[in-house]
Amino acid sequence: MSDKTFIVWFRNDLRICDHPALFKAVQVGAKIIPIFIYDAGSMGEWDYGAAQKYWLHHSLIALKKDLPNLVLRRGNTMVNLLEIAKKYGAQSIYTLRNYEPWAADLERDLNEICNDEGIEFKRFAGNLLIEPEKLKNKSGNDFQIYTPFFKAVFASDLVRKPIGAPPAFETVEGIEGDNIDDWGFLPKKPDWSGGFTGDIGEKAAHKRLEDFLPRIENYSNGRDIPSQNSTSFLAPHLRFGEISPAQIWAKIHEICPNPIDNYYKFLAEIGWREFSYHLLSRHPKMPYRPLKSQFENFPWEHDETSFKSWQKGQTGYPIVDAGMRQLWQTGYMHNRVRMIVASFLVKHLMIPWQEGAKWFWDCLLDGDLANNSAGWQWVAGCGSDAAPYFRIFNPIMQGQKFDASGEYVRKWVPELAKLPNEYIHFPKDAPIEVLKSAGVVLGRNYPLPMIDHKFARDRALEGLKEVSAQN
Repeated sequence: MSDKTFIVWFRNDLRICDHPALFKAVQVGAKIIPIFIYDAGSMGEWDYGAAQKYWLHHSLIALKKDLPNLVLRRGNTMVNLLEIAKKYGAQSIYTLRNYEPWAADLERDLNEICNDEGIEFKRFAGNLLIEPEKLKNKSGNDFQIYTPFFKAVFASDLVRKPIGAPPAFETVEGIEGDNIDDWGFLPKKPDWSGGFTGDIGEKAAHKRLEDFLPRIENYSNGRDIPSQNSTSFLAPHLRFGEISPAQIWAKIHEICPNPIDNYYKFLAEIGWREFSYHLLSRHPKMPYRPLKSQFENFPWEHDETSFKSWQKGQTGYPIVDAGMRQLWQTGYMHNRVRMIVASFLVKHLMIPWQEGAKWFWDCLLDGDLANNSAGWQWVAGCGSDAAPYFRIFNPIMQGQKFDASGEYVRKWVPELAKLPNEYIHFPKDAPIEVLKSAGVVLGRNYPLPMIDHKFARDRALEGLKEVSAQN
């Protein structure tokens, strides 16, 4: 063991395996000071949402089991890192690169201060497959469209190869830190987390992947059916870096060396996350500004009553209400349903996509700034590679297509459980005797549709014409 002491600063990388910053610090024989800092001031409006805090609490507890001397601190990042570096004689601070705008600014400022203080600050790749500045199209420019982007990633030899766990290493003991319970990350009165998963942490992430692999053969078809257990649920594990995209990528190639069909489709979803981060790194205002600037002038509505009805799953459109209730009760929503509820908010209610994105940020366990922003811009039609604005989901037809048996709606909107399949996705069309037999009283125990689909569609298209006429 050398006389070196290195700080390894953990952030969205709460794992031991495939952690290049930790591995490199151990490789030089340094004593390790592992630290996580909750710095709400630096994050600003992108402080962890309530559901994310629940996950982070448990993820840090899981990491601390593998790193008993993990130091938890709350407050200014630079103050904490420099204080510890000076007090314990740390020569270097190693970390994995982050891509959120506030995080990139923090890394830049920290690098400057460390240089002034004679401390090495070094960041490593590890949270993406390929660093954003390394991947260009044939013209040498950044990709704007997802499909050619993913084809380039899939064919690239730049995809990072995962590394294993570092060899045994020594950590510095006795550094004062916080008790995570004092951070108040868990809900108490009321405790709304009863339906949230408790399978959190690096070991849980790899088990989740292993459990998913036998089901991957049905992924292409099953991933759009919200009542089926056909998706991986790896998103929150990826968001907090309990597993890396490189580890997933390598695992899929291990079991299917030339990924096709379901394997390719699953990797394409990992590719969408990658695309989102590449966009965010180039467009730091993406979380709140449309990438297509003409949408700055879209005639949005600001209806607080309608927004609350959407939040509570009381729109009168069962597939929308099921999704919003699943989100509230579990911190998760099926991806197909995310698109449906987002389209309803933006195009039926004409409420700005930024408002929906903020709600998702607070409620999703996998609240991820790049993914969340790119997803909402895609639905709103204002993203780099977005669905055309005139593509307006009919929530009735979407329900009939992707929840034909009504199983998903019946689970999350139990007041409609006794309705026959014929009417489960639009109770308003059901005859009075059918409603009565099912115990449904529209406007009393289940709302009437808050807006007519045809009217909403026509209004949204008129709004698009206004925007188009301004160009």
